[in-house]
Amino acid sequence: MDRSADVLLRDGTTVHLRQIRPDDADAIVAMHARFSDRTRYLRYFSPYPRIPDRDLARFVNVDHHDREAFVVVSGDRIFAVGRYDRMGPGSPEAEVAFVVEDAHQGRGVGSVLLEHLAAAARSEGVTSFVAEVLPVNAPMLRVFADAGFQVRRRYADGVVHLSFPIAPTEASLQVQWSREHSAEARSIARLLTPRGVAVYGASATGQGVGAAVLGHLRDGGFTGDVVPVHPAVDRIGGLPAYRRAADAGHPVDLAVVAVAPDAVPAVVADAAAAGAHGVVVISAGFAESGPAGAAVQRELIRTAHVAGLRVVGPNCLGVANTDPRIRLNATLAPQLPPAGRVGFFSQSGALGVALLAEADRRGLGLSTFVSAGNRADVSGNDLLQYWQDDPGTDVILLYLETFGNPRKFARLTRRIGRTKPVVALASGAGPAAHVEQGPDAAAVTRLFARSGVIRVDTVAEMFDVGTLLANQPLPVGRRVAVVGNSSALTMLAAAACRAQRLTVAADYPRTVAPEAGAHEFADALADAAVDAAVDALVVVFAPPLPNQLADEDADFTSALASVALAGDKPTVATLLVGQPPAGVPTYPSVEESVRALARVADYADWLREPPGTVPELAGIDPGAAGAALAVDPVDSVDPVRLLAGYGIEVVDSIPAASVDQAVAAARRLGLPVVLKAAADGLRHRLDLGAVRLDLATTGAVERAYRDVAAQFGAQVLIQPMVPPGVACVVESTTDPTFGPVVGFGLGGVATDLLGDRAWRAAPLTDRDAAGLVDEPRAAPLLSGYRGAGPVDRAALVDLLLRVGRLADEQPQVHRLRLNPVLARPDGLAVLHASVAVGPPDARPDTGPRRL
Repeated sequence: MDRSADVLLRDGTTVHLRQIRPDDADAIVAMHARFSDRTRYLRYFSPYPRIPDRDLARFVNVDHHDREAFVVVSGDRIFAVGRYDRMGPGSPEAEVAFVVEDAHQGRGVGSVLLEHLAAAARSEGVTSFVAEVLPVNAPMLRVFADAGFQVRRRYADGVVHLSFPIAPTEASLQVQWSREHSAEARSIARLLTPRGVAVYGASATGQGVGAAVLGHLRDGGFTGDVVPVHPAVDRIGGLPAYRRAADAGHPVDLAVVAVAPDAVPAVVADAAAAGAHGVVVISAGFAESGPAGAAVQRELIRTAHVAGLRVVGPNCLGVANTDPRIRLNATLAPQLPPAGRVGFFSQSGALGVALLAEADRRGLGLSTFVSAGNRADVSGNDLLQYWQDDPGTDVILLYLETFGNPRKFARLTRRIGRTKPVVALASGAGPAAHVEQGPDAAAVTRLFARSGVIRVDTVAEMFDVGTLLANQPLPVGRRVAVVGNSSALTMLAAAACRAQRLTVAADYPRTVAPEAGAHEFADALADAAVDAAVDALVVVFAPPLPNQLADEDADFTSALASVALAGDKPTVATLLVGQPPAGVPTYPSVEESVRALARVADYADWLREPPGTVPELAGIDPGAAGAALAVDPVDSVDPVRLLAGYGIEVVDSIPAASVDQAVAAARRLGLPVVLKAAADGLRHRLDLGAVRLDLATTGAVERAYRDVAAQFGAQVLIQPMVPPGVACVVESTTDPTFGPVVGFGLGGVATDLLGDRAWRAAPLTDRDAAGLVDEPRAAPLLSGYRGAGPVDRAALVDLLLRVGRLADEQPQVHRLRLNPVLARPDGLAVLHASVAVGPPDARPDTGPRRL
């Protein structure tokens, strides 16, 4: 098994971690020679000046099962090694140890090694680590203490003996994610705040992509050094050119690359030699061009990561930072939008120039901009990590075409969205990956919202919402005052509000007379702004009648600006005449105004909800569930055994293919019983006669069998009769945007036809599960309807939490469906379960940190 990974250290530098090999012997000896005497003593408890041949052979030869070892590589040098050794054949314990070269200590190498060693050991059946550390080795003791594991200490014979289980805990995951956040944010900060930029591929003629980027850097007022690198000429674009970036004698933190793909590896090596932290590859001809280009792209990333560099692109537009202290325009766009507080990520390079131009046209100020192109390394998730703590960014805009790590995206946005709004145009969000049915477009939008993301459908809407968020406060509720000088427009606005689930406040819409002056209009706006029953304002202004208000347009604009910018209620406007005031979001139509306001109101609603927690559940045995899945062929997985591993019971069911078998099954289960057609689509179709209830005698079973077999085939199922309840459906599937998701709805043909399902991303919090129960349009049936008693909501919530846990932990399960689930006042009964199993879905957000 290949356990190698590119990882980020605490300072944002990339390194390569891989399993040790026998041919590493010389590099291990060389690393040992570079250790200080203190490092050798702390690791080996003795001076240990050289590694004996016998020890060296044992160090570099491991079986990757009872013994595993990882080395950490930068360039061609090994500078750290970690290992575990099982305490004995079949033992669940292993001893863990690692050592880091002096020059690299304090960079978080030990914590990365511990994460990867623990993950490898868990996959080989090891459940706990032990370690021995000298009391004076405080840094190593902190590595173990700060990892989030439950570490037990014992002091004996001058040594601290540590032991701890290595199963992931909530604490260890939080530690891991916190370190991931710091490292990824730091790596992006180094790209966006360079002291110097080297440009490769700028022609002396001033033509081409490289020359364009060089000119934009130079003319955009970049505050650092611009270093053209060219193999033959001495000046490019009026700047001194150098054969190598290091020859400039200036700090070079970023390299912009516009050379042919086959020349990129040499450029990366030159940039690394100059001390660069990252490269922006604008060149095309990589994965977007086919398999050969994809292979070149993989080699580019491998070369860059080994050299310690991150990569933006390839096939990208570039990066920009409008901070006056930086003024970085390393893009193909000749002009950037004004400086502002909106961070913008675009996966598309081709569309990037148009997006920047539209932001500039709207006056939407940007803090930073990154176009990722093929997204071979730096992704939207990295930018989310950076923008979370960036004091210059208040709003985040994302244009996404694909999701490389959907689970991580949802995890990050749930956290970041609590402090900064995230607006996403996700053209890659589509139907579920493995099945015909899954979250539809509306459900995907709600999944985004539940993850703290304002999902929009068009580029125009992305800027509509972004402009509102950048200039106006969030609404504290959904009550809207509509004010205008045209009854037709105010009525349209009121209708648009209702269509977007906004409430038109009492006594609104309010229309001033068309001939009214700007002062009367301003009074109406001021009244709405101070109305305690109003949370937001929608303003519409039509052209005045002929010969009226000819000199008052400016007064009206000032009045609107004073109300919109001075108050604490968001204001959107549709102005059919005059120039919009700065800072007031204006839109061509009332529908666009209201739609943007509704998106922001939905986000504000989500912010007011407590985030919820993932509760502990009794009776969970993932190992038993894993054993149920470990069968061949995979389509023979027993869903009853699988669900039992998560504490979910399924009502007994016995198949029968004849009258005698049906009667025998009924006697075995005990009368009364239910007989139903065995086909998946018929098991709950009482309306078609495929289900016969309350068969209290063997004669009734015989008659029911003959009738059902004649209509639907000989294969039937016999189940014990259970108390009646409200039929529900619980399912899980894999969504390409969010990974595993859990769905809930009420059973029946009508709800299936209408797609009345609620969806949440797994694992579920307690509030997620409760929200699933309440969200379907037919949910009132669960609370008691026409004399029926309310069902046991707690039992439904518990069932959903268990299904969510299963979906999260078992990537082989592509789809799970419980249908029907009968919910009753005293509990519930799962009558049938089906499962689709296949190769494990990629879950890049699980396990140790990696790029």
